[in-house]
Amino acid sequence: MNTIKDIQQSIILNAPINKVWQHVATSEGIAEWFMPNNFQATEGFTFEIQSPFGPSPCQVLEIDEPNKLSFSWDTDGWVVTFLLEEVDNRTKFTLIHSGWKEANTILTKPNEKSEIIRERMNNGWEAIVQKRLMMAIEQS
Repeated sequence: MNTIKDIQQSIILNAPINKVWQHVATSEGIAEWFMPNNFQATEGFTFEIQSPFGPSPCQVLEIDEPNKLSFSWDTDGWVVTFLLEEVDNRTKFTLIHSGWKEANTILTKPNEKSEIIRERMNNGWEAIVQKRLMMAIEQS
């Protein structure tokens, strides 16, 4: 079995954990650096993220304010987790995108192999976390 490893992106942000939490666990905050959505921070809440492939159904799986938010994303079994850790009045933010299928599995919406989409998304997450999230937090 050739299961693909999780995507993981981490960054240290020059902001207290509660400020970062407001940017990663509210609809407005997530829209600022990721994609438009109708997220609510309630376990079990179903919402949509407006992705380039159209609306993606999601569900909040776990909330442990201000340290962890986890939600299912779209229909291919993906789970996105945001981990926050206070480090000397700054915040270490880690994104984990898990739930990847075997490398050759064709994913429904993009109609491409899982390994190709994972590589594309890894590059996307890197830019989103390292640039867009940092800018959203530092400019607020």
